Amino acid sequence: MLPSIIRRVPLFSTLPDEELSALASSLHEHSYSAQTVLFEEGQPGDRFYIVVEGEIAIVKAKGTTNERLIGIRGPGEFVGEMSLLNPDGLRTASAVVYKDAKTLEMSRAEFDELLHRKPTIVYEMLHVLSNRLNEAHNKTIADLTEKNRRLSEAYENLKAAQEQIIQKEIMERELGRAREIQQSMLPRALPRLEGFDLGALMIPARAIGGDLYDIIRLDEDTLGIVIGDVSGKGVPAALFMALTQSMIRALARADRTPDEVLVRVNRHLHEMNAGGMFVTVFYGILHRKKREFVYVRAAHEYPLLWNQGGELIPIREDHGLPLGLFPMPILEKQTLALPPNSTLVLFTDGVTEAMDQAGEFFGLERLTASVPGCVDTSAQGLCHYLVEKLTDFHGDTPQSDDITVVVVKTK
Repeated sequence: MLPSIIRRVPLFSTLPDEELSALASSLHEHSYSAQTVLFEEGQPGDRFYIVVEGEIAIVKAKGTTNERLIGIRGPGEFVGEMSLLNPDGLRTASAVVYKDAKTLEMSRAEFDELLHRKPTIVYEMLHVLSNRLNEAHNKTIADLTEKNRRLSEAYENLKAAQEQIIQKEIMERELGRAREIQQSMLPRALPRLEGFDLGALMIPARAIGGDLYDIIRLDEDTLGIVIGDVSGKGVPAALFMALTQSMIRALARADRTPDEVLVRVNRHLHEMNAGGMFVTVFYGILHRKKREFVYVRAAHEYPLLWNQGGELIPIREDHGLPLGLFPMPILEKQTLALPPNSTLVLFTDGVTEAMDQAGEFFGLERLTASVPGCVDTSAQGLCHYLVEKLTDFHGDTPQSDDITVVVVKTK
């Protein structure tokens, strides 16, 4: 397969010649006749397909009374990518050849290698997925509008109520699915590191949120720990969060310092950020042998560290700027020595800015007073305890911001 043919695929159109040559040797060409089923919904997926010729139909609930055509993918488009992005690796829909098709296919391993080499492809894929979501949303709204128009003549008095019910059900389903996808991006089980106990918990203020956390195994002696907070809320913040988290995971390596990772992430975010969004990020590398936590802070909340006796250990505070706004932001770099039986707490501002019915913040003082009594509690237990304290504090007052806590205990 010649590189010139691959370049016609929009997903790869911006890649340099040497990358196209590498893809030419790894992509596999196949031809399929109409009605061929490429994969079934719910099956494990190990590859995705780029359409060179013909058309492929994407179908939900294939073969059931709820079967629905999601869309037709033609030359230059790709299918099957969701199973490679989802941690469970399952197909979210079925794919059937609509017209005789020729495809280029890439395995999961080849796809992961490409993302590590060219993480900006994640943005291109998210752009396509966002457009598809908008198209599906617009199609759903158009269908419902037409149905409501036909019903309005007989049920004029019920029109407003009927439309509200339908719109609410659609929104709840879409937000529910979006919440599932966002939750699936979080670690299902935290990596273990000898000599340390780790815990994490995130409670979105809405169906989907703009907070992020991740714990990445870099090698047998180091873990990468990330926590961040995107400006704003809702779908835009969730998309920006997904983009940021994907880039950090793709760029994090044991031989790459935290500031090198965030500088690269910022460069990509700044180039792609037309909406003026930004994200505060705290990224550090936990070293088992040295019992050190080397971190960089991009305008995020300062970490809190307690010793075995429950005393707060002072940490030097410096300046830092969020990612996405400036070509080269100021980043604060530090190294923390973690004493035996110490407790390190990372959090987003949804913790300290939780409000009660009187409009008073939970504040840093209440947070620092809550931890010393739990020095013998597990890291995950401490996360749940802090969230319970916040819940008791704000009572019936609606949660105003996403709440995320990450705890590292040194055994």
